[in-house]
Amino acid sequence: MANLTLTLDDDTLRRARIRALEQGTSVNALVRDYLERYAGESAAAEGLRSFLAATERSGAGSGPEGRSWTRDELYDRR
Repeated sequence: MANLTLTLDDDTLRRARIRALEQGTSVNALVRDYLERYAGESAAAEGLRSFLAATERSGAGSGPEGRSWTRDELYDRR
């Protein structure tokens, strides 16, 4: 993991630290999350895309019109 040095005024950093603490995080985590979104997809988005691609390849489904159940079918306790 690389390090990054930023230059900003003291008041901005102080206010950012206060807001980060209020949100239970750190300025470092906020900047990292922002840069990940700015640079491209996050790990969660990549995981979701991978999962959706796998479901497409599986061929499983409920048919072209989908499947619907009645309330009785959903709560059938055989």
